[in-house]
Amino acid sequence: MQAADTASAPTLSVDQSANAFNLNSGGDLLRWSLLIASDLGVSDIQFRSDRLLYVETSQGMRIIAEPGLLKEETLLEVLNELIAHKEETNRNFAGFQASKEESDVLYALHKNRVADFACQQVDMDGHGKMSGRLRIQAHFSASGLGITCRILNEEIPALDVLGLSIDLVDAMKAAVQRRAGLALVTGPTGSGKSTTLASLIDWLRRNHTKHIVTVEDPVEYSYPPTMPDPEGSGFEIASPGLVTQQEVGRDLASYHQGLKDVLRKAPHVILLGEIRDRAAMETALEAAQTGHFVISTLHTTGAVKTMGRILEMFPREKHEAILGRMSEMLVFILSQGLLRTEKGRVLTYEFLQNNDDACSSAISNYYGGSRALEDVIRRSGNVEWDNQLLNLYNQGLITLETFENNRMKRGDDASTF
Repeated sequence: MQAADTASAPTLSVDQSANAFNLNSGGDLLRWSLLIASDLGVSDIQFRSDRLLYVETSQGMRIIAEPGLLKEETLLEVLNELIAHKEETNRNFAGFQASKEESDVLYALHKNRVADFACQQVDMDGHGKMSGRLRIQAHFSASGLGITCRILNEEIPALDVLGLSIDLVDAMKAAVQRRAGLALVTGPTGSGKSTTLASLIDWLRRNHTKHIVTVEDPVEYSYPPTMPDPEGSGFEIASPGLVTQQEVGRDLASYHQGLKDVLRKAPHVILLGEIRDRAAMETALEAAQTGHFVISTLHTTGAVKTMGRILEMFPREKHEAILGRMSEMLVFILSQGLLRTEKGRVLTYEFLQNNDDACSSAISNYYGGSRALEDVIRRSGNVEWDNQLLNLYNQGLITLETFENNRMKRGDDASTF
């Protein structure tokens, strides 16, 4: 069975020698896996009882065969090692003592059959080479104990290296300087939404005197309080913008608590990690209408589907009012996806700016049909999903098969390419 699995699925050759580690030891297996992940740019490590080791790379999921089939007792040791690096969720300070004890991860796993927690960086080689922060889910499946390990990013890339056009980047920079409004970055899990948001917030705090408050679950990127001196002195200086960054479970008891309290922190800009439900959407609109700039995400692809998803959160009798508010407060929708190719991942996107009466009217009248909004997306200054895919294909960055598999194919328009 093991040989068949290894032969039929794509495997990775690794530079880190397994001979220096005892891969039957959970601690060594974890550190070795994190070293591999660091070398290969892996985002997720999948540990499963009685399965081979799988990792997520820019080319897709791959197998690392060296450890062989993973034993459940070894995975329990991996879990205990991760628990030893668990981030503190109880923030204390001098003179203050919390009376409520933290929930134990193993107890939560036993009671709920799943446990989620965050880990500090792990020393991978015993000599100070550190991993990124980790987000962990321990769970059970048909084969037994499983652990999904997400490696969180530490370095925030600049906006101009993400794969977005210069005009689009300039439009986003101009948007976040506005006094009020709502901006949405949408796409499926793993489409790079968090990276785009982090790059935008990092640019803003480096260049403008704004108070930015975030509510995230989890925090994937951390914003330092300083930045290199733009005058070239070689010293770090305080950044003009202040970022108050909050993580659910670490700094906040719940996501809804964060939504409730965010306006009391006197923010100029609010980043909500995700609009999950009606309450979050109402908070975003209320904040935008009371003089704040709000940025958030939705798990949708394309501006038209994003509008439809927002309406699904509300009863039908409120749709007209919600569209009216959206037509006034929406600034832009950036919908993006990461396409896997043999050379790595390629970013594609759709961009809609609400910057004229035609777009505002199309949004307010969306309930009567989406055709007007689709027409607006094709206008100058916006970027349509299928047109961007076609550009990538014409540049030789994606194959015809990738183009066909990822296009929107909006009705009769599918025949125009």
